Amino acid sequence: MQKRWVIKERNDNATIERLARDLNINPVLSNLLTQRGITDFESAKKFFRPGLDQLHDPFMMTDMDKAVKRILTAVENEEKILVYGDYDVDGTTAVALVYSFLRRFYDKLDYYIPDRYMEGYGVSVKGVDYAADNDFSLVIALDCGIKANDTISYALSKGVDFIVCDHHRPGDEIPPAYAVLDPKRPDCLYPYKELSGCGIGFKLIQALAQNKGIAFDEIKRYLDLVVVSIASDIVPITGENRILAYFGLKLVNTNPCPGIESILRFSGINKQDVSSSKKLYSFSRELTISDLVFLVGPRINAAGRIESGKNSVELLISPTLEEANNLAVKINLCNNERKTLDSSATEQALKMIEESDALLNRKTTVVFNPEWHKGVVGIVASRLTETYYRPTIVLTSSNGLITGSARSIKNFDIYDAIDACGSLLEHFGGHKYAAGLSLKPENLEAFSAKFEEIVNSSIEDDMLIPEIEIDAVISLNDISNGFYNILKQFAPFGPDNMSPVFMTEGVKDAGNSRIVGEKHIRLNIFDPDKSGYPLQGIAFQQSDYFNKISQGIPFNICYHIEENEWNGNVYLQLNVKDIRF
Repeated sequence: MQKRWVIKERNDNATIERLARDLNINPVLSNLLTQRGITDFESAKKFFRPGLDQLHDPFMMTDMDKAVKRILTAVENEEKILVYGDYDVDGTTAVALVYSFLRRFYDKLDYYIPDRYMEGYGVSVKGVDYAADNDFSLVIALDCGIKANDTISYALSKGVDFIVCDHHRPGDEIPPAYAVLDPKRPDCLYPYKELSGCGIGFKLIQALAQNKGIAFDEIKRYLDLVVVSIASDIVPITGENRILAYFGLKLVNTNPCPGIESILRFSGINKQDVSSSKKLYSFSRELTISDLVFLVGPRINAAGRIESGKNSVELLISPTLEEANNLAVKINLCNNERKTLDSSATEQALKMIEESDALLNRKTTVVFNPEWHKGVVGIVASRLTETYYRPTIVLTSSNGLITGSARSIKNFDIYDAIDACGSLLEHFGGHKYAAGLSLKPENLEAFSAKFEEIVNSSIEDDMLIPEIEIDAVISLNDISNGFYNILKQFAPFGPDNMSPVFMTEGVKDAGNSRIVGEKHIRLNIFDPDKSGYPLQGIAFQQSDYFNKISQGIPFNICYHIEENEWNGNVYLQLNVKDIRF
């Protein structure tokens, strides 16, 4: 697929040069900092040396004082508390976090994860009835509830109070809960708006800890759950999220909870004896946000997709590795089944599109198959977006409705587009780039047409071509161990703080480039306009370019810089995203 190369505008030269002098770094690196809004020594110090003391006071969040007061009143009066959360990674990690913290000093509590198929997303009537029938007078809803106005009103009529901890966009009215914690509510002045659902849960226990005089060190132990939610929910890794992710990754790499450790072991990451290693972490390699996205998140999600999200919570609150391993076996089997189901559905959806001129010529993809497993439609939507690169909705049947997931492309707000079709929907919710929805079967054709109309009228043609955003144009000679050592400190990488992409023009084969694994190129290249040693690179799925490269024709590359280890030797290599002649 053709890609657009877009080079970011260089910031003010005087600021870049001053920052480079103040920090004693290459101007290329100081330019990367200014692109992230870092323009002086102090902000750079906070960026490179995140501190937990940089977290905001949780009581700055609207209703936090009310939430803490209501929980402590429940504890004092020995009321039963139900910790309620969504069935995905963000919801189950949030439930595990809040439940584990409360359980330290209170035992009249339980947790509840709605069934994806019987209850659907969010606060359900069945969940409220469960709370009322079992004498739970307080429900703490995590990663859901911000649009559950009717259900929470119903709960009030049954004598059940709600504390909502959510990070999704609210509707026109805030639900009638006892307290609603959501930085995105219009009247909330909390400085950081992009926390995950588990992140909101962490701010709640931070506030409770402050009130009860519990040392912050006692709640740091839960940051491994928070970073898994940050990675899996694809929230920006900026501000507080970056601080939480930074320290959460440290915990994942050194002393994760038994549940996360067992998942890592099942994904092939083995623990090693730290005492015999110079490394600071205890696994066979240092784990990153990407590892959490691709290794941990899917396995936690698989339980809710195939069986029940309760299994994930049970795993994450397991007190010992032995107990966690027993649950991880079940969850790993769910993940294997999930892979089979999503592979089959993706294949069917791609065939459906390829065989339909109407679908091929649209600016959106909306596909429906009543037989697809509800638990994998979000994954299938992501796969289709990768293939056709346009706003995509994948739908199946569930409980008499058509329900599904939406995924978007860069800079297009799919939530707003779905909102514009709201009159045809029963429920919807989500973010700029991902959403869920349900509708009556008789509205499917009208919705598909309306969604295409809305997107067609608002999307620009060049947005439908995948974009590679290039942070800086550099020479291969700029790349050194010292350069990379500073670059590593920009991590953890993720949305709004992505691993920088560089471009170098006019490189040539140094004579040793070759095809590996049929479709990839192991590059050995140099910059003919500069003196210097050749650099290694890997270009995945780009073997079609090899003939020209091997003929010595100059070409441009855009790439990440990374470390590669082979036979005990560690060296820098370029991970080439695209090639142009």
